[in-house]
Amino acid sequence: MTKISPREPEETPDTAGRYDLADRQALRRVAGLSTELADVTEVEYRQLRLERVVLVGVWTTGTIVDAENSLIELARLAETAGSQVLDGLIQRRDRPDPATYIGSGKAKQLRDIVHGAGADTVICDGELTPGQLRQLEQIVKVKVVDRTALILDIFAQHARSKEGKAQVELAQMQYLLPRLRGWGESLSRQVGGRAAGGAGIGGRGPGETKIEIDRRRINARMAKLRKQIVHMQTAREIKRARRRSREVPSVVLAGYTNAGKSSLLNRLAGAGVLVDNTLFATLDPTVRRCQASDGRPYTLADTVGFVRHLPTQLVEAFRSTLEEVGQADLILHVVDAADADPEAQIRAVREVFGDIDALGVPEQIVFNKIDVADPDMLQRLRRLAPDAVFVSARTGAGVDKLQAVLEDRLPRPAVEVTVLLPYARGDLVDRVHRTGEVLSTRHIGGGTLLNARVTRELAAVLRPFTQPVGVTS
Repeated sequence: MTKISPREPEETPDTAGRYDLADRQALRRVAGLSTELADVTEVEYRQLRLERVVLVGVWTTGTIVDAENSLIELARLAETAGSQVLDGLIQRRDRPDPATYIGSGKAKQLRDIVHGAGADTVICDGELTPGQLRQLEQIVKVKVVDRTALILDIFAQHARSKEGKAQVELAQMQYLLPRLRGWGESLSRQVGGRAAGGAGIGGRGPGETKIEIDRRRINARMAKLRKQIVHMQTAREIKRARRRSREVPSVVLAGYTNAGKSSLLNRLAGAGVLVDNTLFATLDPTVRRCQASDGRPYTLADTVGFVRHLPTQLVEAFRSTLEEVGQADLILHVVDAADADPEAQIRAVREVFGDIDALGVPEQIVFNKIDVADPDMLQRLRRLAPDAVFVSARTGAGVDKLQAVLEDRLPRPAVEVTVLLPYARGDLVDRVHRTGEVLSTRHIGGGTLLNARVTRELAAVLRPFTQPVGVTS
């Protein structure tokens, strides 16, 4: 087992092959992941509420830096879930071991490390099969969870709305169903005969095993949750249809978790939503009605953050919520400029865009947290995305420019009209200013002469007051 030093040269796929086999496949400790307490007076309290975990990942592609960044992100996920990270290890392999994820020999080394550190849980940086989880647990003798289970646990902690809780529960059950296991003799517990209410002759029999009962109950619960989500989805679609009928453009804030989307929503719309420096603080979408500087209305929505390898169960369960992204007129793709690898964030988010059929929606990259980002990184990002907007939601720097870019990219009202509205119809003048784009205004003897772009609905209302093109008096 070798220790990774920050000064080691970056390893590339080309140079990776030059290591000796034993060295390449060794468990490598990732420095700086431990969150063990320095103040021992807090140890007793922390041990009551925090799991003590060791992280382990398999490095199959990319560089050692990529593998370490992935494990560092896993450590942040573990801390968000309420765990205390004791150690982090990486193994270089062509692919994960089909039996134990890291191989039986390395699993025994991991067991010694886990017992030496006093950990009670191992978290693997990947989605493990039921067999891998079972066999790795049998070797290390502590609970083993994978990245998917960890993210599902965080979602369960943060869900607040009825819809969010139902979506998370459905995703958890989809994950749990193929991983049901029996402990001890529970697999052989059978109901029937007198155990089933004393049915007597003709009523005895093997009945169902406990695991079969669990599967049946989970399937029934999943069916109920799907029905609930469909009803909630219908209500959400009605609201969307109402906005579309009024031709109100929609803008969505999307991006990696903890990139600052909620902070940006508060800056742009004064939404007052929760802002927390944790992963997946926002699960329930927040929609706010906004107005451009020229009076045009639009909606601005905050959405759940994404992450590398977002579990497919969550994408499916949250599909009704994520449809806000796919049906938007503009996506503000928020990226954390202070992150160690912003390009990887962009790739991960666009993968999810592909899963929810949102790649065709116009996208505006917004690099956030420029107040704490490295200047050299900012220069690299400006070359990478010259059309991007650079802001700090915390200080407000660049937000005015973002607002101007947003308004410029909003879809314009569909119909251009020239109307002469009597002075008695100030209500229509006000409506044109509130919901349309006024190009020119003149006050003449017969009333207010307006040249404006308006929605089709409003154009129909204004049709009796339409003036021929070229009217000037």
